[in-house]
Amino acid sequence: MTELATRFRLDIAYQGTDFNGWGRQPGLRTVQGVLEEALATIFRRAGEAPTLTVAGRTDAGVHALGQVAHVDLAPEQVAVLRKPHGKRPPLPAHEALARRINGILGPVPDVVVRAASEAPAGFDARFSAVWRRYEYRVADRAAVRDPLQRHRIAWVSSELDATRMDTAAHGLLGLHDFASYCKAREGATTIRTLQAFSWRRDADGVLVGEVVADAFCHSMVRALVGACVEVGEGKLEPADLVALRDEHLRTSAFKVMPARGLTLLEVGYPNPAELALRAEQTRALRSL
Repeated sequence: MTELATRFRLDIAYQGTDFNGWGRQPGLRTVQGVLEEALATIFRRAGEAPTLTVAGRTDAGVHALGQVAHVDLAPEQVAVLRKPHGKRPPLPAHEALARRINGILGPVPDVVVRAASEAPAGFDARFSAVWRRYEYRVADRAAVRDPLQRHRIAWVSSELDATRMDTAAHGLLGLHDFASYCKAREGATTIRTLQAFSWRRDADGVLVGEVVADAFCHSMVRALVGACVEVGEGKLEPADLVALRDEHLRTSAFKVMPARGLTLLEVGYPNPAELALRAEQTRALRSL
């Protein structure tokens, strides 16, 4: 960020069904692409179109209620936001930013800016984050199959043992190399701290898995869920998931679950005084 730019935090929600993931891709509809098109429209006469930095790039079909991104705006772009419209007094820049983006996205959008705020010093949506919290929803034979929820729940034909799944999930916690549960990306570490992982049934009998980590590698949550489903079906034992993890090799012992059951619920950040330090620490490549 240049000295004169102002950084804004955007809190974003989206239904991932019709998006090819978060990241901008030529010729494909993505969350980043749609939002940056809206920003380009707002600031078409005020310098270069702004770009977004996100807390975590979600895959195609994955949803979000609490995604976080930041955007850096030049002084002339902030001035655009502060211009009054008609007889109404001008809004604060952050409120105007959210309102204008949402206005361009339309009355029934599948992505919404839930809030915008001027970011504190040192804030980086990606590198300042200390944890990400996801939820995965699975409807088995014992659950109510609600067709209105079909875009955000994975259905399986068997009946799953939630207690066994919860036991297996707890056994995976801690700082480990999760290469067995990640789709490899060149130059990217697979070392992660799995801070929380649990399973429960909701009022409709739907199995809800909640998982929290400092960060996730590609397909990690859906792989962890797939392994737990195998345990719930009795095809694997809880201890098998630890053994598979510690082999550090991609395996066919379980299936990666579909994206539609996964939702990013929340991204956590430290207090403002620690934001810059956290960003510096996160940029350092981790090792065990």
